[in-house]
Amino acid sequence: MPNKENSREQLIVRTSIIGVIANIFLSIFKAIVGMLTNSIAITLDAVNNLSDAASSIITIIGTKLAGRRPDKEHPFGYGRIEYLSAMAISFLVLYAGITSLVESVKKILHPETPDYSTAALIIVAVGVLVKIGLGRYVKSVGKQVDSDSLVNSGEDATLDSIISASTLVAAFIYLFTKVSLESYLGTIISVIIIKSGIEMLKETISRLLGERVDIEIVNRVKATVCEFPDVKGAYDLVLADFGPNEYRGSVHIEVPDTYTANELDDLIRSIQLKVYEKYHIILTAIGVYSINTKNEKAIKIREEIRKLALSHEHVNQIHGFYLNEKEKKIRFDMVVSFNENHSEELYKHVLEDVQKAYPNYVFTVAMDIDYSEL
Repeated sequence: MPNKENSREQLIVRTSIIGVIANIFLSIFKAIVGMLTNSIAITLDAVNNLSDAASSIITIIGTKLAGRRPDKEHPFGYGRIEYLSAMAISFLVLYAGITSLVESVKKILHPETPDYSTAALIIVAVGVLVKIGLGRYVKSVGKQVDSDSLVNSGEDATLDSIISASTLVAAFIYLFTKVSLESYLGTIISVIIIKSGIEMLKETISRLLGERVDIEIVNRVKATVCEFPDVKGAYDLVLADFGPNEYRGSVHIEVPDTYTANELDDLIRSIQLKVYEKYHIILTAIGVYSINTKNEKAIKIREEIRKLALSHEHVNQIHGFYLNEKEKKIRFDMVVSFNENHSEELYKHVLEDVQKAYPNYVFTVAMDIDYSEL
């Protein structure tokens, strides 16, 4: 696993360095062309390239910091720093969009006549092609290694290619009609950049707050846990995101009530090892539900209570059912949907119904949530 993590970090850093070099060269060329042609659009484009270079540098720094080993202060590591670097890039995009909007509005109020040359237009056209290629490359690598910082940098590069392309369109319109539209196009593009920056920021904040884990990952982990012969079900899987591809979690399993402590210990360790080897997910805790294996009456009552509970809207599931005939006790967990706005009242109604159906038993019912619910 360490080799995999190192290769991910190296790929992110190498991709970011390519971005820094490409953007610095483009920024220098466009700044010179912008000053020679008196074009605000091309000059702003040069500034945008500098912001792209800065975002790549932030990605490198964030990736390096995120790769630090866990310590006493941060025992779960520093992986979430990557989300902070992605947030910083979002702010850079927002800043570039706002700056571009302000300058474009200034040029609308106080227009200046641009002076386009063939060489200048060729340089801008080359810049468009470079930014399109760079944006696609950086974004694809970002998705490949699950790096929000790279994805945001790639998105920023793509937006810059649109800016440059709009500059070319404005230039050709001016050459044929003598009507300068670059300030107006700059205003429109600035609004698009600001909107994109806000969307990037929302996505990053959402990951920092803690999103629901991809349902495919949840289902695969549960399926792996249930591959063990004596595991009759896997429930309550909770995965906490501590950075890209860094999950810690817990799960409950149903096993026969005949299992010994030694057998449980061996089973739990085997599950933890297999899940880590397949998904690089550390299950820090595995809880245990015992299920009745010798009591036919318990199996019948379980099915009847399951139907009774599921007859209520927004009750998704019951699990962890166990009947203790000697002490006349029944326990189970009831999963309530996030769509239920009055979960406490629903819980009370279900408990009243099952108690009415089986008045001779004492019920212990835990209200539960499925954190991977669609």
